[in-house]
Amino acid sequence: MMRDKTYPDAHVMAEGTLLKRIPFRPSLLWLLVLAPIVVILEHLGSVPAGVIFFCAALAIVPFAKLIVQGTEQVAAYTGATVGGLLNATFGNLPELIIAMAALRAGLLEMVRASLVGALLANLLVALGLSFLLGGLRHHGQDYNPNAVRTYSSTMVLAWISLALPSAFHRALEDEPHLGVHDTLDLFVALVLLGLYALFLLYALRTHPETFAELNAPAPDEETEEHPSFARGVATLLIASLGAAWMSEILVGAAEQAGRALGMSQMFMGVIVLALVGGAAECGSAVAMGRANRPDLSIGIALGSCVQIALFVAPVLVLVAPAMGQPQFRLVFSQAEMWMLFGAVLLGATVTTTGQSTWFRGAQLLALYLIIAAILYLLPAAV
Repeated sequence: MMRDKTYPDAHVMAEGTLLKRIPFRPSLLWLLVLAPIVVILEHLGSVPAGVIFFCAALAIVPFAKLIVQGTEQVAAYTGATVGGLLNATFGNLPELIIAMAALRAGLLEMVRASLVGALLANLLVALGLSFLLGGLRHHGQDYNPNAVRTYSSTMVLAWISLALPSAFHRALEDEPHLGVHDTLDLFVALVLLGLYALFLLYALRTHPETFAELNAPAPDEETEEHPSFARGVATLLIASLGAAWMSEILVGAAEQAGRALGMSQMFMGVIVLALVGGAAECGSAVAMGRANRPDLSIGIALGSCVQIALFVAPVLVLVAPAMGQPQFRLVFSQAEMWMLFGAVLLGATVTTTGQSTWFRGAQLLALYLIIAAILYLLPAAV
């Protein structure tokens, strides 16, 4: 008996030694090899747009994984609030690049659809998967309800700020009122940017306790598990630039790929481009949810929504003339506004209690699947 305990089975030892000797293990980072391949395929000119689109979408995945890693490293030193905001900022860079590339190509409907899609992806997919997988692993997860209330009220205000100009534009569609449209959009964009600046001031300076993380890991434990702060920031920066690079190529092939696959611009923007561009935030939110850090997960998902509504959309209004395009108008269709309203309402309902469960995540994902099915079957002209 002593011999058996002292000397493990030879077969087990050999198997363990063999696993240690394997030089390479499967990893999503292997997909980084697709980045130069995508560039080559794009310059060949004879490759179908669908192939380029598919390869570019896969090439974004490893960059999203690196953003997840960088976020974990930075959040270990900055806490949930700053970590979530940093991830939202870097993670939204692909969405901003996608929108600007589509704006430069004159695909205005796709730009608006990508904005709505990014909000839906964060509210329903990122948060839904985080609650679902985190709840299955930890049964129930407690988080700070004060932070959620602030995010929710800001999102309701953001929805109203997009819905009212859209209704105004539809009510005054005549050409003589074009100057009024531009003035309203410019004014709303400036108000939203000012509100975003106030949100950052509120979250980081005057009321940081509102966003305090419950049951945060001990700082010394986090420091041992994660690399340096500078390495985390560098990882975030490099990965975000790589994701933005692939996103721009993705947009260039999106329209032709959509036609080849029988998908409308609205479906491509709301579902496909939004999921690809939001892969970073979704991956980060899910990773934090599984790690039993729901405050950081919510900060990533809802913080990204706030940034898209209060920063990305207004910036597009301001930069469109500088890109040689007509001013980007905040004219969203009724279908887009109703979908976004449902997502904001359900998101606020399931998150204000201060505890997440897997079933609440399933509710969010169910609404997203219904929206995706409707958009796929919706005629392009609607």
